[in-house]
Amino acid sequence: MGSGQSLGLPHGKGPHQVGCTDVMADHTRKGCFFRLYYPCHPSEIREEPLWMPRYEYCCGLAGYVNLNIGWCAPILSMTFGSYRVPVCWNAAVKQDDKFPLIIFSHGLGAFRTVYSAVCMEMASWGFLVAAVEHRDQSACMTYYFKPKSEHEQQNENTTPETTSSQYQLQEEWLPFRKLKEGEKEFRLRNPQVHQRANECVRALKLLKEINSGKSVDNVLHKDLDLSMLKGRIDFNNVAVMGHSFGAATAILAQKKHDDFKCAVALDAWMFPLENQLYHKFIKPIFFINSERFQTAENVIKIKRLCSTNKQIKIITILLKRRLWAVGCAC
Repeated sequence: MGSGQSLGLPHGKGPHQVGCTDVMADHTRKGCFFRLYYPCHPSEIREEPLWMPRYEYCCGLAGYVNLNIGWCAPILSMTFGSYRVPVCWNAAVKQDDKFPLIIFSHGLGAFRTVYSAVCMEMASWGFLVAAVEHRDQSACMTYYFKPKSEHEQQNENTTPETTSSQYQLQEEWLPFRKLKEGEKEFRLRNPQVHQRANECVRALKLLKEINSGKSVDNVLHKDLDLSMLKGRIDFNNVAVMGHSFGAATAILAQKKHDDFKCAVALDAWMFPLENQLYHKFIKPIFFINSERFQTAENVIKIKRLCSTNKQIKIITILLKRRLWAVGCAC
């Protein structure tokens, strides 16, 4: 994928150096999969992870924007495939304090590393951030593992290493699910947003187990000892955050679990949420909107939510005369 270049993402402005790792607990489609960002011990020697984790994500992005995968995916790989994120891969977790937790949900057609700049910034200020990669087929591409068939195992040269459970698994990739002709979009997106919210809750519960000292098997690698997080997570301060489809996911997820104290919604796409639930969203929600993203229909839905929840704050970023201004409402 190339010699490795800086992606150009700014380092976090906070006082902490940022480490990150990938966590996949339970290899099945119903397991947890997220990239974890955290304050780490300062180090001058570090390995920086790729922003585009695998070539398959290039294929997924090409398919998501309806371009030919055969020519578009190689171009995306050549353009972005060697770019790296300025964090310390698998660095030791800082041990001098507890970290408030943010579960982050990506938008439609994205994946766990797309919002690296946001997650890095939060981690640099002392947050633990788990960026979930959703398996509802709203990500441009994702994967899980399934057991190899007996035939596949018999055809492989076995060694003591390859007979372990990890080597008896094979990747199963999940591409983006497009609307079928004549299909109503709400009938697709509403079940997806519920699955996404449940995946956020699942990530929260997994981190709670890790914090309590329970041993968790990370299917992807053993390079970082997750037990370093034991007692390091502050579950009195837990938020769920997301962008667009991920923002709707965050709003729904905070209703599904009491540990989520608030939601941060970046350009929330309200369409997937059923109207009957609006009166049940009673916890604090912080909307950060950009003027050009918002439609009249979306604004009406946000205002409707404001009418039943007095713990909502909204900031809208306005673009006027090439200057950014901030407007507040609700």
